[in-house]
Amino acid sequence: MNRQIKRAAVLGSGVMGAGIAAHLANVGIPTLMLDIVPRELTEKEEKKGLTLKDASVRNRIATENKAKLKKQKPSPITSQSSLDLITTGNFDDDMEKLKDVDWIIEVVVENLDIKKKVYEQVEEHRKEGTIVSSNTSGISINAMAEGRSEDFQKHFLGTHFFNPPRYLKLLEVIPTEKTDPEVLSFMKTFGEDVLGKGVVEAKDTPNFIANRIGTYGLLVTVQEMLKGGYSIGEVDSVTGPMIGRPKSATFRTLDVVGLDTFIHVAKNVYDQVEGEEKEVFEVPDFMKQMNEKGMLGAKAGKGFFLKKKGEKGSVIYELNPETLEYENEQKKLKTEATGQAKQQKGAKRKLKALVNAKGDRGGDLVWNITKPTLIYSAELLGEIADDVKAIDEAMKWGFGWQLGPFEMWDAIGVKSSVERMKEEGAEVPTWIDEMIESGFETFYKTENGKEYYYHNGEYVEKDVNPKEINLKLYKESNGVIKKNSGASLIDLGDDVALLEFHSQSNAIGPDILQMINYSLEEVNKNYKGLVIGNQGKNFCVGANLGMMLMEAQDFNFIELEMIVKQFQDTMMNIKYNEKPVVVAPFGMTLGGGAEVSLPAASIQASQETYMGLVEFGVGLIPGGGGTKELYLKSLRGLPQGPDFDLTKVANDVFEKVAMAQVSTSAAEARESGFLDNHDKISVNGDHLIYDAKQSVLGLAKAGYQAPKREKVPVVGEPGYAAMLLGAKGLVQGGYASEHDLKIAGKLAYVLAGGKLAYGTLVDEQYLLDLEREAFISLIGEAKTQQRMQHMLMKGKPLRN
Repeated sequence: MNRQIKRAAVLGSGVMGAGIAAHLANVGIPTLMLDIVPRELTEKEEKKGLTLKDASVRNRIATENKAKLKKQKPSPITSQSSLDLITTGNFDDDMEKLKDVDWIIEVVVENLDIKKKVYEQVEEHRKEGTIVSSNTSGISINAMAEGRSEDFQKHFLGTHFFNPPRYLKLLEVIPTEKTDPEVLSFMKTFGEDVLGKGVVEAKDTPNFIANRIGTYGLLVTVQEMLKGGYSIGEVDSVTGPMIGRPKSATFRTLDVVGLDTFIHVAKNVYDQVEGEEKEVFEVPDFMKQMNEKGMLGAKAGKGFFLKKKGEKGSVIYELNPETLEYENEQKKLKTEATGQAKQQKGAKRKLKALVNAKGDRGGDLVWNITKPTLIYSAELLGEIADDVKAIDEAMKWGFGWQLGPFEMWDAIGVKSSVERMKEEGAEVPTWIDEMIESGFETFYKTENGKEYYYHNGEYVEKDVNPKEINLKLYKESNGVIKKNSGASLIDLGDDVALLEFHSQSNAIGPDILQMINYSLEEVNKNYKGLVIGNQGKNFCVGANLGMMLMEAQDFNFIELEMIVKQFQDTMMNIKYNEKPVVVAPFGMTLGGGAEVSLPAASIQASQETYMGLVEFGVGLIPGGGGTKELYLKSLRGLPQGPDFDLTKVANDVFEKVAMAQVSTSAAEARESGFLDNHDKISVNGDHLIYDAKQSVLGLAKAGYQAPKREKVPVVGEPGYAAMLLGAKGLVQGGYASEHDLKIAGKLAYVLAGGKLAYGTLVDEQYLLDLEREAFISLIGEAKTQQRMQHMLMKGKPLRN
């Protein structure tokens, strides 16, 4: 069946419902969002003379929750225009509109009886074949479908998003006994390809996969804290990045989630299990008292931590669980093992160093929370999911763990850790013993560029979507064409090559520039085109700031000018290369990262791309042609005609660069002019390299021709004066320093093309020469060097 979801409806507009509606709108799906009709008027409505019969009153709850999406941080929407795709209404007046949608998502209160009443209404209005799903976090999916028609039950399943839906990758899909396999298959594919999710099929059990194990792990950690006499801050200092978990660690995560929400999720399991498992899901008394006192976390302004303003700025205090008072500043657990773990590279090595540190307070804490979590995960295999891969993926995508439970087990050594568990009196599931006895000592292995996982007595090849290209595995099986310390050139197949950055933070230095030029030559001889992309933490945070600062402090300005000239020439080589170059940015794409992207034949950006020319923040202006390219891209995006305003374009670009504006999404990057209509956006970041490769092939098939060198119209002296006047106003208003004004003056001069007549046509090289001269003069300034030093040491800009 050729099924499509062109329109959707979300029933319930609370935090989760509105977040799901926003995510659907972000990917271009018009969405109807409904909620209950208010029972009474607000004071504001009474003053306006409104009644409970007025549409604005009846739709108030959904409308207000839609409006809240604008203010939430991090933003659930990728662009303000996403909100235009969300229509609001109410359950009493608008349920008949469900006949026009292809997918109905129920997100009402977690109460089975209320959900079943909603489904009665849904069934009155939905057309046959419409998919209906629940976003419940743990109520039985089968129980919800009871009493519904055969067609409803065939098209009904659970679709559990994680909050916030835009950012958390996991989508748990839970079929009922009667869900049509075709519907299940479609929703899994749709979730991955259209919604950009990591989809895991879960079984209809309490809290499904991620919340079941995640809640268990959190409660085990709380209990170990109480037992071992650790403070809340000490636990968080060890249970975050040090063991491959998010910075929010344990208690900061609970503050973000909300203690009331967490207790509800824990109780859901507590009410449905028996024995020792039930004991673990019993929430400690001090947390129940916190809940009663309204100490719920971020939404209440206080939870396990409290931020107070002090003489030297804000100070974070941690809760004493015995007194429920904020008595001390946040502590960190510092032991020999934690010190050694910090020196290790990668989550696997850090975790192993801690777990193996017997008798160390840090090591014992990590072992005592890891051991039960691994055993529990193994016990649930078959009950909550069919294989170890599903459990690991759910924990990584839903809770932000770098390693799933079975990957953690591999990291610390399966055989040796099981022996230690048994020595300490723990029981491991029989299947783990059988696995080790049969000679299998890891849950995962890699051979010839393919990944395998242990399943029922053998290694099974991991089923991977063809759109997921794992560069690490690809290189292991196919090797590289050429590499140096900064980058590698890889054959992607189908006559497309890929240049992968792998320097520190993917910062651009001479090594990467050298590889770009080599890659372009190689591609022009033997390939259809080139992708520039990687799978690091961020695409590229800019040029190598430390190297440039060192050269400047040593007065090597001739060397610096040569490097900047090489950077500029390389960017021009990308732009005018005879074969198409497609850049695939994601995450932080700053400074030099944006400068690599802007001149490409096309940009294939991840939805989560944060792009900007940020050099102003370290006392510089873009040195690799970024200002010029952003200006040209903005010019190309405007219709030529009598209303064409060159000054407005120059002023807009000046503001973006001078304010170091960074997009909060690829959609916003398009609105800011960093992307144009020829550039594309990948919702699923795992498909980014594949999509970029297809873009190269599409350009090649269409007979790609390199652009012809263009003359650039500039605003000249009048435009320069206008831009400088605006900058002076900021200084006079106290919003900018004198050094900011000096940088702004250099930027304005470059963007204006110097003291020429308005509308003069200049060659690109002329603008590049101006830019290079300004860059070198600024990097010689003591205050700029102070800014660069501060950024390198503190990671944030200095205003001097």
